[in-house]
Amino acid sequence: MKKKILISTGGSGGHVVPATIFYEHLKKDFDVSITSDKRGIQFLDRSKYDIQIINTPKLSKNLFLLPFKIFAIIYLIVRSFFFLKSKKIDILISTGGYMSLPLCIASKIINIKIFLYEPNMVLGRANKLFMKFCKKIFCYSGEIKNLPNNLKDKISIIPTLLRKNFYLSKTSKDFNNEINLLIIGGSQGTSLFDNIINHSIIEISKKFKLKIFHQTNLENYENLKNFYSKNNIESKLFNFNENINNFMSLSNICITRAGASTLAELNFLNVPYIAIPLSIAKDNHQYENANFYEKKGCNWVLKQEELNERSLTNKLINIIENKDEYLIKKENIKKIRYKNTWNEVNQKLIEVINEN
Repeated sequence: MKKKILISTGGSGGHVVPATIFYEHLKKDFDVSITSDKRGIQFLDRSKYDIQIINTPKLSKNLFLLPFKIFAIIYLIVRSFFFLKSKKIDILISTGGYMSLPLCIASKIINIKIFLYEPNMVLGRANKLFMKFCKKIFCYSGEIKNLPNNLKDKISIIPTLLRKNFYLSKTSKDFNNEINLLIIGGSQGTSLFDNIINHSIIEISKKFKLKIFHQTNLENYENLKNFYSKNNIESKLFNFNENINNFMSLSNICITRAGASTLAELNFLNVPYIAIPLSIAKDNHQYENANFYEKKGCNWVLKQEELNERSLTNKLINIIENKDEYLIKKENIKKIRYKNTWNEVNQKLIEVINEN
């Protein structure tokens, strides 16, 4: 009889997409299901996955609301306890975030094995809370910040998790006569990427043949469409749920936030990128993600407080006109991606879970 694994996720695409990758890797050898909060459901195909909604509320700083939120979490811990027992779950895999709090607590109470996942270069707060109780934490590096030294033996380093279609995608091409610029704002979109960089795009289009692939949300779709049309700039707009690997393969440079999944995907498809870390990200983890790859010579990092119309324009023009540095970035990216195959990741995950 197959062991039963429950994958706890929710919130943004950065949490949910890795959960689906775990699911695909493990479904053959285990009986796998997923829990998500209501926010995460938008990134999941409910016809494809066995999904249960556990909608954990975020703890409020409002002292009046705090008791109600705590009561709700206690209720969800009790509900999780009976859910785990009724489903006879053997193993819980948490992709992080406060959404997994009730399930992790309930799993600890009834002695279910807990595995954590930390794709960022800074240990998340929820993961830090359960580090003592987990069997292993899956990471991309042994250099995770805020991880206690006495718990570093719990790290299991794996190749970056990628959706299966990435392994079938072509890597990006070098600059030729056309600049194919990819703009990625993340699963929730961002006004910075939909508005502030417009000036730079216009300036670049005056100097080079330019094509834009721009990820955005429905709220900003029409504004961006009108902007590109008005300025006669060839463009393709898409949302988070579309196959971004296709756009990465067609691009030769990218402007992006620094979510761990996005950087892993860009590196795998060999797309050099300017990372603009989200300045309000908890524990500054986006900057640490970008900085990790910058040290390996794979990207350029532009802090949000340094970002303005002139700085971004100058950065892009410098990259395009100094192709040697660009080609060095591509070579450096190749060095960190060559061991990442679907089978390599699959064998590593199954090996670690079965050993523990």
